[in-house]
Amino acid sequence: MANIYKRGDIYWYQIRFDGLRYRGSTKTDNKKLAQQIANTIEADLVRKKFSMPVKSNYIFLTAWEQYINSLSVNNKTKELRIYLSKHFLPDFKGKQISDITQSDIKKYQLKRKIEIMAMPKNIGKKESGISFRSVNLEVNTLSHFFNFCIEKGLIEKNPALGVKKLNELSRLKTLSDSDIEKLIAGATNKLTRNIMTFLIYTGCRKGEALNLKWDDVDMQNDVIAIKGTKTKYDRYIPISKPLKELLGGIEKYQDCLYVFNKNGAKLGDFKKSFHTACKNAGFKDMHIHDLRHVFASKMVKDGVSLYITGELLGHRTTQMTKRYSHLVPDTLKKAVDDVWNKDDKKG
Repeated sequence: MANIYKRGDIYWYQIRFDGLRYRGSTKTDNKKLAQQIANTIEADLVRKKFSMPVKSNYIFLTAWEQYINSLSVNNKTKELRIYLSKHFLPDFKGKQISDITQSDIKKYQLKRKIEIMAMPKNIGKKESGISFRSVNLEVNTLSHFFNFCIEKGLIEKNPALGVKKLNELSRLKTLSDSDIEKLIAGATNKLTRNIMTFLIYTGCRKGEALNLKWDDVDMQNDVIAIKGTKTKYDRYIPISKPLKELLGGIEKYQDCLYVFNKNGAKLGDFKKSFHTACKNAGFKDMHIHDLRHVFASKMVKDGVSLYITGELLGHRTTQMTKRYSHLVPDTLKKAVDDVWNKDDKKG
């Protein structure tokens, strides 16, 4: 059996094999888990010596704990993934990770889909009206985990790769012009009104707006540079007349680089004030990200092509923008009517 010892709070392994000594960190303070990791490393050394296939005998739960320990302590993503794991751990925790297949992931996805559809609030609804976002996040978390296992040499392939996401069309919110006015009016302070209006005018993500600096706003050439985006590609958004009026009315502070700030300090979040605005306007089940969908829906409904809409949103692929294609038929009909009704207008 491989030896383990503690250095600080973390267990290390020491293995003597074939005249050589192997030593390293198990990256865990859990003694049982550390011993399992050390034993697996020792078994892999034996397999390599005798040219046997190196098949990981890691149990899912063991590798999962190692994965979670590798994430930063004060990391919101870590908290989210721990929360999401409560759904899939009962299904996978006792299995060897090398035995899990894409079919297993798809079966889990289907099981969760059925569970969500059977929830009291979803009974009697059409599937298109049910949000499967949580299931997609769970499968995405599994994919991140398996990529970690590949990096550690525990498996060769990611079984979650290629599993299609469930439809999330239910989150593609649209608001009429009057509803937009009602939502903005529901805000209890100018800062919240400004940032909500900005998101609706630009289609920016929340993080992009909160990180926007005055240096990236070119009022002379009417363009905003969105840098360091989720897709890691910069993009540029034209400044419309109402957007220019909005930006012109925001007070600048000498020591503050950021457009959206609270008395000169960068705004961290506005979730609470956003939900207050929604409540005052009488809107339920609204998320901040829905304002991005409002922008996209308005573009498409007003005749802007899916390609240009995707460029404004910063979509890397056309597939992402195709979610709004159900809004196109009315636009296409209007285009055809405008062409073939010309003769009627002349007459």
